[in-house]
Amino acid sequence: MNVGIITIFPEYFEGVVKTGMIRKAIENNLLDIVFENPRNYATDRYKSVDDYPYGGGSGMVMKYDTLKQAIENARAKVSGPVIYMSPQGTPFHQAYAKDLAKEEGFILVCGRYEGIDERLMSIVDEEISIGDYVLSGGEPAAAVVLDAVVRLIPGVLGDENSLSEESFEHNLLEYPQYTRPSHVDGMDVPDVLLSGHHGNIARWRLKERLKRTLVKRPDMLKDIHLSQEEKELLAEVKKEILETLSMLGV
Repeated sequence: MNVGIITIFPEYFEGVVKTGMIRKAIENNLLDIVFENPRNYATDRYKSVDDYPYGGGSGMVMKYDTLKQAIENARAKVSGPVIYMSPQGTPFHQAYAKDLAKEEGFILVCGRYEGIDERLMSIVDEEISIGDYVLSGGEPAAAVVLDAVVRLIPGVLGDENSLSEESFEHNLLEYPQYTRPSHVDGMDVPDVLLSGHHGNIARWRLKERLKRTLVKRPDMLKDIHLSQEEKELLAEVKKEILETLSMLGV
């Protein structure tokens, strides 16, 4: 996969590309990242990439010409959609990451200041938001998108089966995880995980996924088609929760 990143702070991504999964993906030729800095296309002595907004107002706006040139140069090297990181964009979620992972590549545009010249939207294909809050620039958001997508590229993760068991896969949160020791600070690992009975372990994990989703993200259950086994386990979970609340006098 080829990814283009448009940013006036390419150094922001130095740690991102030199650590963990993304570094390994690059080393294994599964990922190539191209950086384009709009400052490289500025023609004035100050390498300006921003200017005052027409109509007045606070802050500065990223200029059309330098950003357009950076995007066009990235497009010459990277195929796929041009995506502007914006709080006004489509909310980013796991399904979106999966769709991007199927592309040959994509280009992430990181804005700064008060945003970009609106006329640049004519060459932007999509807008993505990672949440309802404001960041100092698009770089942190681009790093999030990059991480979420790259891990879905076949061959990037050592254990491909782990993808199917993670939170948000199949619209369920992940089950609890434990490691050694089996007893610590008065807390024990559930007996079923020590039993060696794979069928019981699988059933426990599925039930825990349903429980966590119901308690922490019940909205996720609205759009999910449950199997008969999942319906039965969810009914058990609800019954157990009601019994617990009754015992507590709630």
